[in-house]
Amino acid sequence: LRRFGLRSGSGGAGKHNGGDGVIREIEPLRPLVMSILSERRCLRPYGLEGGEDGQTGRNLVIKKGGRALNIGAKRSGPINVGERLVIETPGGGGYGVA
Repeated sequence: LRRFGLRSGSGGAGKHNGGDGVIREIEPLRPLVMSILSERRCLRPYGLEGGEDGQTGRNLVIKKGGRALNIGAKRSGPINVGERLVIETPGGGGYGVA
């Protein structure tokens, strides 16, 4: 695990702001098969009673040369030494007019 922290600003604005998502960055120590099953990668988490939507999440594989590939919400496949899996979870929708 190279990084684990909050995705600052990913929650929707409102009288009560939506919660921020998190970022996880994982780099394998040996070649392996990774699998991910996630949601809210295309549709934003909605706000309620006038609150704003949260940010969508995304799943990336960073290749050895630095190129980032968006792998979508549901995927299984190989990841090699020197590559990284970055998981950005969505923020929650806000509640109420700010």
